[in-house]
Amino acid sequence: MSILEIKKLVYNAGDKKILHDFSLTLEAAEVNALLGTNGTGKSTLAYLIMGCGGYKPLSGEIVFEGRIINDLKIHERAQLGITMAWQEPVRFEGISVKDYLTLKNKEANPSFYLELVGLQPEFYLQRMVDKSLSGGERKRIELASILALNPRLAVLDEPDSGIDMLSTQDIINVINVFKKNGSSVLLITHREEIAMIADRASLLCWGKIVCSGDPEKVAEYYKSRKCLTCDREVCISV
Repeated sequence: MSILEIKKLVYNAGDKKILHDFSLTLEAAEVNALLGTNGTGKSTLAYLIMGCGGYKPLSGEIVFEGRIINDLKIHERAQLGITMAWQEPVRFEGISVKDYLTLKNKEANPSFYLELVGLQPEFYLQRMVDKSLSGGERKRIELASILALNPRLAVLDEPDSGIDMLSTQDIINVINVFKKNGSSVLLITHREEIAMIADRASLLCWGKIVCSGDPEKVAEYYKSRKCLTCDREVCISV
């Protein structure tokens, strides 16, 4: 059974169609890279999966481990094991990085997760998660916290998650830890080189998936069709 199944999802922002007839499946411990240029609805999809305020589909279903979650609140989805990295990570005044990384999992090794995201533990474990950290540091620390959670499903929107700040090898290491822990990952990106590390890739164009499959083939399709300057020409399947 798929861990996540999105069926014919429709979402509008006012009179503007963002997602229409959108369908996608994600298997257990699978990494699916969702490719698409800016403005195609990638981040909107992430907010819909997470249940962010103001984001509710007009029609269609979001099914997580066999359960329709359309009407669940954000904290209820988090309790099911769904998490994502936010554009502006929450600041916790008065809590150390070490305590932040072990909030939900006391057995987690905070040093290990900091090293995975390119931060030296000796410089960060005792620092406070507050405005003294730069935006880049906060994003990396939040990504480390998501790794430490061992979520059932992690939604990583590339520029918001801090993934784009890591080297390709570091990204591979992060993804491998998610997979080793049995987590599924929806990796949202506009860069085909990032998509290449996934098990499967899907291309989002004008609110729907137009092709899905082998990352190399989908990335080549993405480049060959000049999707970065899409003229709304109808796409065909790989």
